Amino acid sequence: MSLGNTFENDLLKLIFQATAIANIADNAASSPLTNLYMGLHTADPGEAGDQTTNEISYTGYARVAILRSASGWTVSTNTVVPVAAITFGAMTAGAGGTVTFAAVGTAASGAGKLLVSGAVSPTIAVTTGVTPQLTTATTITLD
Repeated sequence: MSLGNTFENDLLKLIFQATAIANIADNAASSPLTNLYMGLHTADPGEAGDQTTNEISYTGYARVAILRSASGWTVSTNTVVPVAAITFGAMTAGAGGTVTFAAVGTAASGAGKLLVSGAVSPTIAVTTGVTPQLTTATTITLD
């Protein structure tokens, strides 16, 4: 089984832009999410993981909030890209590590629900003074 291309695009718009899918799903919950949160990981968080699984940890790091709207994400042809570069805090202390995966989830901190994750290429070596960034070339594709 696979999803139809039009529905794949609709599903991405529902998740990333809070755009309803007529007669199937809407965003009319009493308190819908207004942001999604991008995090960095030193290994694959896996399908059974949460937002903390293999998440990088250093002084200065925090997940980045991205508006759950067309001003936060662009959706086209079953692909999602951030509207602007996603810049994380600079490492000022700590162990750092190499970012090999990025993930989008529902919580600003803690073990939130992991929605999607994928490999980062090229990887990002995080040491003191480094400010990790994902560009607008970062893509999430549903197919």
